[in-house]
Amino acid sequence: MKRFWLWAPLAIFVIFFITVASGLYAPDDRNHPSKMIGKALPTFELPAAARDRPALSSRDFTGQPRLLNVFASWCVPCIAEAPVLTQLAAQGVIIEGIAIRDRPTDVDRFLATNGNPYRAIGSDVDSTIQLSIGSSGVPETFVIDGAGKIRHQHIGDITPTDVPVILAALSDAK
Repeated sequence: MKRFWLWAPLAIFVIFFITVASGLYAPDDRNHPSKMIGKALPTFELPAAARDRPALSSRDFTGQPRLLNVFASWCVPCIAEAPVLTQLAAQGVIIEGIAIRDRPTDVDRFLATNGNPYRAIGSDVDSTIQLSIGSSGVPETFVIDGAGKIRHQHIGDITPTDVPVILAALSDAK
């Protein structure tokens, strides 16, 4: 019995170490989908975030399905996804943007450097609209149907391998 108590602290430490190491090696899913999927966009009016694009309003989301891309000029993954968004826009996909915690001069510079696939861009300086649609970071992209309902959410930058899923979600939103 004395021997058991001698080795018990080591056994407890090994069990603790294995538990922590397995959590670090294979963490839980870090994606937190919006609880707004299937619901209408909240009502909003955002001022223009760029000189050459109009402001953005929830009333703009009628008619055709479109993408709502939440981005920021200071976001490195947003730069990585910019060419893919430009390709989608060239294919006729309507893309609206919400610039998060940004200044118009920075957004203009970002668009001049990385391309401008957006029909309109709203400025959400305090992230109120971002949070109300269930976005937890940048970039995030939502498929909005012609009735203004959120149908799909893509967390993170859109890569070329994600394009078929995005196009399918747009097709399903018709």
